[in-house]
Amino acid sequence: MKAVLGLEDGEFVVGEGFGVEGSCSGELVFSTQMTGYMEALTDPSYAGQLLMFTFPLVGNYGVDHDNFQSPGVCALGCITREVCTHPTTLPSLPDFFEENNLFGITGVDTRRLTVKTREHGTMRAALIVGSDDGEEAVRMARAAPDVAETDLIPQVSCDEPFRIPGRGKRIAVMDLGIKKNIVISLARRGADLYLFPHDATPAEIGACEPEALFITNGPGDPQRATGAINAVKHYLGELPVFGICMGNQVAALALGAETYKMKFGHRGSNQPVRHMNGQIYITTQNHGFAVDAGTLPEGCRVAYENVNDGSLEGFCDEDLNLFCVQFHPEAHGGPHDTERPIFDLMYRRIV
Repeated sequence: MKAVLGLEDGEFVVGEGFGVEGSCSGELVFSTQMTGYMEALTDPSYAGQLLMFTFPLVGNYGVDHDNFQSPGVCALGCITREVCTHPTTLPSLPDFFEENNLFGITGVDTRRLTVKTREHGTMRAALIVGSDDGEEAVRMARAAPDVAETDLIPQVSCDEPFRIPGRGKRIAVMDLGIKKNIVISLARRGADLYLFPHDATPAEIGACEPEALFITNGPGDPQRATGAINAVKHYLGELPVFGICMGNQVAALALGAETYKMKFGHRGSNQPVRHMNGQIYITTQNHGFAVDAGTLPEGCRVAYENVNDGSLEGFCDEDLNLFCVQFHPEAHGGPHDTERPIFDLMYRRIV
């Protein structure tokens, strides 16, 4: 069946659809990863976005549910150069999309669209599966709200508090769209985890008598994570505070720093990051917003920076026992360079 991807600048491209007939609209973003396509599609941070893979072949090892980062696909749609249906013991990507009422398009020149995005920045887009009406796709793209105007966090946060028992240190986790492997990495160190919805109050969090506060990744504009910002403000200096991805941005906002929307963001599993001691790590990332390092208050120290563009990739405040990173050290479906050092460091900081 036909499918069409329309962009807000008036361009549209026609390809072959997979999944089911229907439409979606949101922000078009690209990921440079070569493996881990299901980890990316099920990452809650992709809520509200159409995910385009720069690697030309997607689906070659099927759909492995064990590696999902959430219960299901969070990206609005999937855009590929070629989708593979090679037989494996696992469901194929097209079959999985059809069975789960998802939208995909293949046969797209993803290299050209990626170059365009890098030059012009992210754009609103719309995907229609079952039609090649480009003008309608462009109209839908232009009508889509900007990602900064959409409150995406409630869609991916837990509804009620719950506990993942452990024999170690008790950590309160504010769930803004947590990836499963963050839970696994913390639990592997014995942490006793209490997960809270995005709008939990400091009093509700305090009821579990936590020894640390952890802020997770999540979709959209970090300024919308008001509950998490208030929680960090409340507990800074009282408890160790940690953050990953949006958690990094939330902590900065709680300190009075500023965040900004990036031109096209960092998404993929080959992002080079430099520690301030000079060591280089290859990291997995998925973010469209970043912290303005120049607005961090006195006492904060930049710990990591992006090698490609110099953007902030992590900071700390020793006096407040605050430590955050922008990249994803849990990195399932990507490099493992930072899993052990980052999570070990966080856990050691809990007194």
